[in-house]
Amino acid sequence: MFNLTKAAYAEGGGVIPGLGGGSWDMFIMIGVMILIFYFLLIRPNQKKEKERKLLIDNLQKGDKVITTGGIYGVVVNVKKEEGIIVLKIAEGAKVEFAKAAIQAKV
Repeated sequence: MFNLTKAAYAEGGGVIPGLGGGSWDMFIMIGVMILIFYFLLIRPNQKKEKERKLLIDNLQKGDKVITTGGIYGVVVNVKKEEGIIVLKIAEGAKVEFAKAAIQAKV
């Protein structure tokens, strides 16, 4: 139906505003939408992940942390070469976690 309306205006000599020209308007709008998504969604997530990575790299013995699984513990040992952190989760209970499993410092 849209094409029929355009053809009718063309035969009558009328001009439909916004239907002439090229497709540059569409490309500009897509570019603006990509920029909005980048600044509202992608960039903040990258920033948060960078801060989390820095936190994990700076963990030391005695730090209280929470894992992605929701387990609270105290860092007992950090094995940097293997990428493992040993947490004390209860008296006499030590568990090894991957460094990536640490969510935040408490």
